[in-house]
Amino acid sequence: MLTELLNRPYTPQCPNLFPDESERQVWGTLSCSERWLRAGSEVLHNQNALPELPLSLWLDFTKTGNRNRYEAPYFVRRRTLCALTMAELISGTGSFLPAVADACWTICEESAWQVPAHNLYVRDTPPLSLPDRKRPIVDLFGAETGALIATVYGLLGKKLDAYAPGLCARLKREVEQRILQPYCTEHFWWMGGKGEQCNNWTPWCTQNVLIAAAQLVPAAELPTYIEKAAASLDCFLDEYGEDGCCSEGAQYYRHAALTMYGALELLCAMAPGVFDAVWQEPKIRAMAEYIVKMHVDGKYYLNFSDCSPLAGERGVREYRFGKRVGSTPLMTLAAKDWSEAVKNADPDRLHHPDISEGINLYYHLQTALYEDEVLAYARTAQPQEAQSVWYPSVGILVSRSGAWAAGVKAGCNNDSHNHNDVGSVTLYRDGRPLLVDIGVETYSKKTFSAQRYEIWTMQSSWHNLPEFDPNGKRWQQLPGSQYRATEVQVGSDLHTISMNIAPAYGPVPGLTYYRRTVQLTENGLQMQDVTDYPGEIALTLMSEEKPEANGAVVRFGTLAQMTVEGAGRITTEEIPIHDDRLHLAWQNSLYRTRIWFKKQIDLCICGSDDHRCGADVSANSNSYNAGIR
Repeated sequence: MLTELLNRPYTPQCPNLFPDESERQVWGTLSCSERWLRAGSEVLHNQNALPELPLSLWLDFTKTGNRNRYEAPYFVRRRTLCALTMAELISGTGSFLPAVADACWTICEESAWQVPAHNLYVRDTPPLSLPDRKRPIVDLFGAETGALIATVYGLLGKKLDAYAPGLCARLKREVEQRILQPYCTEHFWWMGGKGEQCNNWTPWCTQNVLIAAAQLVPAAELPTYIEKAAASLDCFLDEYGEDGCCSEGAQYYRHAALTMYGALELLCAMAPGVFDAVWQEPKIRAMAEYIVKMHVDGKYYLNFSDCSPLAGERGVREYRFGKRVGSTPLMTLAAKDWSEAVKNADPDRLHHPDISEGINLYYHLQTALYEDEVLAYARTAQPQEAQSVWYPSVGILVSRSGAWAAGVKAGCNNDSHNHNDVGSVTLYRDGRPLLVDIGVETYSKKTFSAQRYEIWTMQSSWHNLPEFDPNGKRWQQLPGSQYRATEVQVGSDLHTISMNIAPAYGPVPGLTYYRRTVQLTENGLQMQDVTDYPGEIALTLMSEEKPEANGAVVRFGTLAQMTVEGAGRITTEEIPIHDDRLHLAWQNSLYRTRIWFKKQIDLCICGSDDHRCGADVSANSNSYNAGIR
């Protein structure tokens, strides 16, 4: 798509990404001025604003697998530099400048900008013990650090050089040596083009390299970056279906489609007139609107894989993406979200529990400059009606009816950030989670290793799925593209889906089919599972509401009740939540309901005061074969 657009003469340009810091009529009048001056003052007087990063913390990851002990102070340093830079831009007084210089110097003194977990040259290999300064690695956060330092250079370079002559030369040299030169001379797996599978790394790294290049590289040298970035983004786009579905889930949208948007904006600025047609591509618009389609209500999103149901607030970048592709639904969601976010104490995520948030100065600047426009739009924007959608490229059905919203996965177990969860169902009523997908624990060395599926949250037994011979072999789903749903049918009204999920489990003795049919109506959800497996099966259902089983009826607090036909016995257990990342979504506990059965089971979930499920899932009329890529 993009490389084809380059088959024409163009004149590269070094874009002016932001107003000059001397333009006080801009920087001195921003509506966000007060909160950034406050944030800058807080870190200015914080003795721990630039924490130490000793070798022992780097080695700690190698020894224990813990990522946070190194990454927490690493990200604090970058949040500090963002806050100080924004405060200096807004004040224009020079009072924050020495601290900005100290933060820049401290980051430049780091032996590596990549984090220990990413200290590798070959994807999916064990990280090396120590970084090699002679051969820098461009990872997610190294590229983001390069963009940060380059942006400080671009905005405050003259003032910094007056304060500490030679500092700017140091900043420029560090970004060149650590990011720009390796980008031009090395091939990292995330660049694509050599058979590697791309993921959010591709646009995320590419965008941040382009931010640095736009501010440090002469115009005559920009074609190298433009052409290489276009090729990488094409590889990324090739792995998306035309429907725009993100296989990594809603939480990763801001690192995938949204950073792709950022990279495209930079390419348009560097090569004027070359890439403008991309904004009219239906696929780009579909990618933009994916986050709208996955939104349930309020803070909740339908989630699968490593994605949390709390995928984060939308903001200025999403609004501008929506504006670029002409998407009123995305502009509205983003504007409404941001109008609520600015009422909170930390809309810029400088103290966000996700320690990697709030470190991108480029994002902060965009938010500051366009916030007034977004807030004005929010005051008049009309809420958009949520739509059902089928994503054949990944095998995700989003179905909505009345107060109910359901998500069903019918793809394979080879998604980026994959969990073994083919056939899993999530369900919401009135915007509240009923059947849930747990998400993922805090990342560790094990998360992206050969031992990944030893982690309980990755296993099918902890999703809303069956487990065969639960007291013996405990057959579970297996990872890989061959472990998938087959014979998938989706109703034309997008309220029914049927599939055989047996192939996702591999060679289970006696199992040839396990057909799951799910139907959503305005009265609730019906699910029927039919199989030829000769033994006992345990069906797991995960919920946030505490279940209470009474015979064939299970109540989920005041939210809903479930009637079961075909159960041998039903048990419930509390699952304490100890992990910090899971705590963000699920507080203290989740609950696991297990329903034992043979051959067939029927579930009907409706409101707690409603005894109608209203549909016969055995009748699969008005359906079509769903082609899954």
